[in-house]
Amino acid sequence: MTAGAKQDAENAKRLAGELAAITEKCRRLMEQQADWMADDDGFRILHPMVVSKAFQDMMVKALEDPAELIKDQVAYWTNLTEVWQRTTARFLSDAPVDPVVSPAPEDRRFKDQAWVEGPLFDLLKQCYLLTARHMQSSVGKVKGLDPHTQRKLQFYTRQMADAMSPANFAATNPEVIRATVDSRGENLLKGMTHLLDDIERGHGHWSLKLTDLDSFQVGENIAVTPGKVVFQNEMMQLLQYAPSTETVHQRPLLIVPPWINKFYILDLKPQNSFIKWAVAQGHTVFLVSWVNPDKSYAGKTFEEYMHQGPLAALDAIEQATGERRVNAIGYCIGGTLMAITLAYMAAKRDRRIASITFFTSLLDFAEAGDISVFIDEDQLALMDEHMARTGYLEGHHLADAFSMLRDNDLIWSFVVRNYLLGREPMPFDILYWNSDSTHMPATMHSFYLRNMYLRNLLRVPKGIRIGGVGIDLGKVRLPTYYLSTREDHIAPWKSTYAGARLLSGPVHFVLGGSGHVAGVVNPPVAAKYGYWTNEAEALPAEPDEWLAGATGHEGSWWGDWDGWVAQFGGKQVAARQPGDGGLAPIEDAPGSYVKKRIV
Repeated sequence: MTAGAKQDAENAKRLAGELAAITEKCRRLMEQQADWMADDDGFRILHPMVVSKAFQDMMVKALEDPAELIKDQVAYWTNLTEVWQRTTARFLSDAPVDPVVSPAPEDRRFKDQAWVEGPLFDLLKQCYLLTARHMQSSVGKVKGLDPHTQRKLQFYTRQMADAMSPANFAATNPEVIRATVDSRGENLLKGMTHLLDDIERGHGHWSLKLTDLDSFQVGENIAVTPGKVVFQNEMMQLLQYAPSTETVHQRPLLIVPPWINKFYILDLKPQNSFIKWAVAQGHTVFLVSWVNPDKSYAGKTFEEYMHQGPLAALDAIEQATGERRVNAIGYCIGGTLMAITLAYMAAKRDRRIASITFFTSLLDFAEAGDISVFIDEDQLALMDEHMARTGYLEGHHLADAFSMLRDNDLIWSFVVRNYLLGREPMPFDILYWNSDSTHMPATMHSFYLRNMYLRNLLRVPKGIRIGGVGIDLGKVRLPTYYLSTREDHIAPWKSTYAGARLLSGPVHFVLGGSGHVAGVVNPPVAAKYGYWTNEAEALPAEPDEWLAGATGHEGSWWGDWDGWVAQFGGKQVAARQPGDGGLAPIEDAPGSYVKKRIV
């Protein structure tokens, strides 16, 4: 037997083994499917019933006045005909021909040169782009729909158009075709193994793997800033970080992160850890690490998050340091909670917080971005029914919603890479954090979605009541640093700007580059993105007016924030070690609450 024949025989044997393993895994998953289905009540964050109703409403309105749709259809067929004509001319003359339509510069689906150089792939690409744009355009031209339904339809249509991209299919993606030929189909076998692994890991729910989950361990190579857990209750652990300077600001710094994700987005690797950096600037940093709740937390309220979260933390900080007043930071929904807490404290004449910083936090939910497509009475009723059975909203539902906001980046690019190209996910700390989901307790989550997103009552003075107190953000008169990010798809900056104007104290509004995560986790050493400030005494009524008068700066906003918060830090005092005060350490940071991982 020749060396080549021997190699072919070995390859065939290996592929046969992989096929046998895939067959066995399929058999095992099918046996497990019955158990998984028994726990599945059919709830989906993008519920088929809600989607179909929106399209039914659209068809009724479209038939009432079809003139614009007919014109749009004619334009679409005219453009398709032009694509075919130009492609034919390209075949006949073998000369370059200008495309009828091209991908947006930021569209990375068609970056392979074959999409341009190969006439057939170019034809596929242009026909797809025209069809996708026609779908979006047609939906937008249906008259008589209410704005929320119109927005849902645009979102659903985008999801469908993105899913049908030729880049997502093995037979129409030139890079996948080359990989299949070169590897003799091994890429597709590996991709099938990855798909089955994702289904098994998600217990029947498709859990797309975005990164190498084995490359990171919380407390070992991420979330490693030294510190101790110095207090805990059933809702949170309070971490106090060890100082790295000889002296520190007199007033401690309290950070309240969101409970939708884990806190260590602010403490990934040492080189991009905001917590480590803040400690190095001479702050005594305390941080709330929220519990990852189970069914026993079903009845926990927003009020309990306030009392057992930031208010309990303030009591503990005083015990640990002897300091009654602190500077505070709230990130995302942690910022929403802090705004409510500050209004509650104002009503109680509690002045323990000297200044407040908000990171990408919504207070006015009138224009909450695409996340609002998941929130209306019909969808919340389905969610409430589901949570009544489970006790919480599973973390994977929230992860699905946030992934769909950037589906090409967070879904389809990984489908192609993992399943069609058969590649292993790369280690990436932010994507590891992104996959580390948390549950939402039923009572708290229903209150939050209905009163904030659906009814937008937080912006209304005394529109909501917490602990018997009517919450009025206009009573919050603290110095405020308000960070938003220009490309934020979760808390759009113009919406956060509207929320900042609800506060009565002096507000230093800062607009960072990039998005909800990267725009916050932007260390000075990276020298990325930049930020804008405006030194006007009061915030103008319109965000565009603020931006027109703003000054751009290179690099990170972190230094700007530190210069601002230092004026409220008090004098320099000897650095405080966790355990020096009235609270004995319980365990090492990052604590045990953050290590509880769900699928």
